[in-house]
Amino acid sequence: MAKAFKYGLKGIAGYLEPAERELLRSLFADVISMLEPAERANEDPLAALVGLDAEAREPSDRALRRLLPNVMKNDDDASLEFRRLTERSLREGKIGALKAAALGLDKDELVLTPADARHWSTALNDVRLVLAERLDIRDEADAEHVHLMQDWSQAEDVESYLALVYNFTTWLQESLVQAMLQSLEPHR
Repeated sequence: MAKAFKYGLKGIAGYLEPAERELLRSLFADVISMLEPAERANEDPLAALVGLDAEAREPSDRALRRLLPNVMKNDDDASLEFRRLTERSLREGKIGALKAAALGLDKDELVLTPADARHWSTALNDVRLVLAERLDIRDEADAEHVHLMQDWSQAEDVESYLALVYNFTTWLQESLVQAMLQSLEPHR
């Protein structure tokens, strides 16, 4: 069974069972595959080098829109222009955090540096955003309904399984953020 992240002498440490590490590895890989941009044959190499994407569009997948939202709700043209200028680097940053977190899954005990902790926090947050979208969590009542699912033996369908995974990643992220905050406190 997983142990919550704690801040101690070695840094921020936690423990995951092999099945939990495999679950997270799979979730990280799924989100990476969502974020990877489509290959384009005639892409301008200079534009790619500086991070511009003239063909960027608002994603049709709701979960991907949650990861890559429009910046201005009432101005589609400005949002599209901003997306073209920034989406490539945003995708790359998210993919980098997910890959960095996945590398840490090779060990039973996780000991995170401050940079590792930031990568893990970003990766877990992105996984949770995707799961929340797949579960149609729109408000506090929806979140409470999902939170009621706590027993793995009661997972009867995809939705109940996703609810359990969402609750697990939420718990893991909360323990990580608490440990990160504790690491910032002055030592007495």
